Amino acid sequence: MELANKHNVYFIGIGGIGMSAIARYFVAQGKNVAGYDKTETELTKTLQDLGIDIHFKDDIDLVTETFKNKEKTLVVYTPAIPNSHSELTFFKSNAFKVYKRSEVLGAITKETNCLAVAGTHGKTTTTSILGHLLNYCNVPVTAFLGGISENYNSNLILNGTEVTVVEADEFDRSFLTLSPNIAGITSMDADHLDIYGDEKALHDSFKEFIKCIKPEGKLFVKNGLPLNGITYGIEDNSDYSAQNIRIDNGSYVFDFKSHEKIYEDFRLSLPGRHNLSNAIIALAMAVEFGCPLEQLAKGLASYKGVKRRFTYQVKSDDFVLIDDYAHHPEEIKAVHQAVREMYPGKKVMAIFQPHLYSRTQDFAAEFAESLSEFDEILLLDIYPARELPIAGVNSKWLLGLIKNPSKALVSKSEIINKIKESNAQVILTIGAGDIGEEVKFLKEEFSLAN
Repeated sequence: MELANKHNVYFIGIGGIGMSAIARYFVAQGKNVAGYDKTETELTKTLQDLGIDIHFKDDIDLVTETFKNKEKTLVVYTPAIPNSHSELTFFKSNAFKVYKRSEVLGAITKETNCLAVAGTHGKTTTTSILGHLLNYCNVPVTAFLGGISENYNSNLILNGTEVTVVEADEFDRSFLTLSPNIAGITSMDADHLDIYGDEKALHDSFKEFIKCIKPEGKLFVKNGLPLNGITYGIEDNSDYSAQNIRIDNGSYVFDFKSHEKIYEDFRLSLPGRHNLSNAIIALAMAVEFGCPLEQLAKGLASYKGVKRRFTYQVKSDDFVLIDDYAHHPEEIKAVHQAVREMYPGKKVMAIFQPHLYSRTQDFAAEFAESLSEFDEILLLDIYPARELPIAGVNSKWLLGLIKNPSKALVSKSEIINKIKESNAQVILTIGAGDIGEEVKFLKEEFSLAN
């Protein structure tokens, strides 16, 4: 893929979290960038603030003539865009260079020293921690993040181009375009069965990803996964692990075991054992890359998190509002563990927006089990994203499976009143759809009330 001689880069689906990071990267490289997205969001507004021309109607006439020069224009699209999209059809039928986001990311990172994080859960937080650690250690790194870092208020960390940090996304087998020097795998729970069909096919894809690691490269795996590599874990006999864990003023303090050596008093200001696990693999990959442990300890202590990953929106003595991106049963369990650890004895309400009909269908029993652990449940309608409805699969059906008498199906307009009617002290908004857009209204309402 020739990137150097393409001065124009046009994105179809530019508002996606992964797409927008690459768009930012190309702007930083001096490219002329524009794009389409279906919906205007805070993310598209920040891209427009960078000077990127974005429109929100699928209409090739809205694409400026500059980007219709096929010799100078690269077109990037996300798999969420349907093949019937008229702009995508135009570029393909007129022999433009048209590539998926994952292919472009693979081309950008191929000639770099690439550190890639794969896994059905934990990719975004781990990648964000790892990018921050390398940047803190003044490594010339570009990190492409699947979320907005609280430290940088961006999904791109740009401190040089010799080293890259990327999420290795299993969706649509995107991670098979990468050629990492160092790779990590956090988890391989069943997900994206609309793509893979069954769990075995998903596992086979991860094994194919391992083959993409460059010769003499290194692989890190969570202890217990059926893979061979350098292991990491929590309070176990892994090559890298957290030991002597305690909580101090809302933060984890732990001793970091690197092979047989112990380094005391590392600090992580993110709740939940899942986040502690993410921090350990990020530290391990940074150690193997060559970063000094003293700097890594300081870097981890300064890490603030990723937006919509257990993000506090309101925090007072008698009312807490937390927003999280969790959209898989295992992720919901992890959020539940974190909130119970941080707020023992408090009544917790979860407001969940299921993401995708297929995922809801495939894991209905698991969703019901994980959601039943909360004291109160509010369910929103399923966010369809790229999918058409599946007969019989809806939030009313899922609600019926939840074994908790304090449950209700609600619309977005009812959320504020439902919270006011409850005596829950901790409110969680959970999901990967557009529930995040509602959080700003909740924050405004309950910040004033507290």
